[in-house]
Amino acid sequence: MGGINFGRVLLGGFVAGIIINVFEFVLNGVVLADQWPGVMAAINRPALGMNDIVYFNIMGFAIGIIAVWTYAAIRPRFGAGVKTGVYAGLLTWATAYAITTVTPVVMGVFSLHMALVLVMVGLVEIVVATVAGAWLYKEAG
Repeated sequence: MGGINFGRVLLGGFVAGIIINVFEFVLNGVVLADQWPGVMAAINRPALGMNDIVYFNIMGFAIGIIAVWTYAAIRPRFGAGVKTGVYAGLLTWATAYAITTVTPVVMGVFSLHMALVLVMVGLVEIVVATVAGAWLYKEAG
């Protein structure tokens, strides 16, 4: 059993990041676009600008890399394949999407409806992205 192939983690993570960023563009730039100005006004913040969008895209790539790295880390225990990719995606979803959405709901920044949309789309997004990125992952050797 060799170590994690970090080159392949980055490759798979980059592909996963592209998928995440496409989902996020459609979700936040199209579906929820009319709700974000109200959210930002409610917390006394200006509308998001291009620098913010760049930051969120970088974050999408980081989450993709983390998800594929998680896949690589659990692969020896659960085996290679889609099922393990789903497990890695679910773990990433729970920690990076579901749990982090609780705070803005409790603080009244997000409505429950908006939070549920974000979290449920995020579930599909991260599982699809992780499985796609995992498909590209191969152990070194």
